[in-house]
Amino acid sequence: MMNLDEVQKMWQKDSEIDKDDLANESLRTPMLHCKYWDIYNTTRLLREKVLDGYNKKKLERWNYYTGKADPEVYEEHPFPFKVREKDAIIRYIEADEHLSKISLKIKYYDTLLSFLEEIIKSLNNRGFAIKNAIDWMRFQNGL
Repeated sequence: MMNLDEVQKMWQKDSEIDKDDLANESLRTPMLHCKYWDIYNTTRLLREKVLDGYNKKKLERWNYYTGKADPEVYEEHPFPFKVREKDAIIRYIEADEHLSKISLKIKYYDTLLSFLEEIIKSLNNRGFAIKNAIDWMRFQNGL
């Protein structure tokens, strides 16, 4: 799995268009498209896996805060309060350290997916940029 920093550095290099070799740059577009879709799909699946873990952990923590967890859990991690109000339980869950860590992972994947979506949009328009560059060169040369 690639991290955001690696993808940003890769895109910085891949986004450059060699104006002296526009034909090959045009041919490189489908390969780049495939490369970034592969990263996108892998990231999307990883996000879904983390989201599934979040939902399971949320249920576990709900049981913990409502007093429905196994007694062994309370022996290991005592919870000294009796929480009966739904709003109070929700506040505890929102502030839960275990869930916060997983939530941050989901937000990180969302950021990476958003960046990859923008890359893919840019690649979808890359052909137009190359065509415009060719047209501009023709205009400059009087063709």
